[in-house]
Amino acid sequence: MKIDPANLNRKEAHELLVGAVLPRPIAFVSTVGPDGVFNVAPFSYFTAMSTLPAVIGFGVGPRTGGGKKDTLVNIEYAKDFVINVVHEALAEAMNTASGEYPSNVDEFQVSGLTPVHSDLVKSPRVAESPVNMECRLIQILEFGEAPRVNSFIIGEVLRVHVKDELLVGDVIKASRLKAIGRLGEDLYCRTMDIFEMKRPQRPF
Repeated sequence: MKIDPANLNRKEAHELLVGAVLPRPIAFVSTVGPDGVFNVAPFSYFTAMSTLPAVIGFGVGPRTGGGKKDTLVNIEYAKDFVINVVHEALAEAMNTASGEYPSNVDEFQVSGLTPVHSDLVKSPRVAESPVNMECRLIQILEFGEAPRVNSFIIGEVLRVHVKDELLVGDVIKASRLKAIGRLGEDLYCRTMDIFEMKRPQRPF
């Protein structure tokens, strides 16, 4: 079968991409709005983009029916955000936070999570997350046309908080982190079925 995404409706195109691009890491993004209300929400269009400088990016779609999600509004205001890694113990709270709530609702309270002060940014960290990345906004790219504009947010990682028990030397061990990934439909995966392949040696 050959499929041209431009010929699909939004739901069909979404299902095609999320069914093929997987597993996807989850950016559990915490922010603060101009009214001081905290927000935390998961996004699975998420990737690392550069090592030095440390740069990450994640995609934010519009609200149902159009308009900006609170995460995007807050980042435009504060010019910063925190990426919190989701492990197995955080899965249920992350799923609860994924709902569309009014802007005056604090998803930390709804999902039973604990906000803690960051060192270098205004946005809070999720205390229950094993890894937090404090980020400063670099750029927001936009795709599509109003009211259904999709945004890709790019930020520089200023500081990373890692639970000590995850580290062996300076390496975060995947077997200890137990991160989860996003699949298509309502499916997730664990990162416990792991295998190793050594990369080919360079000829020089």
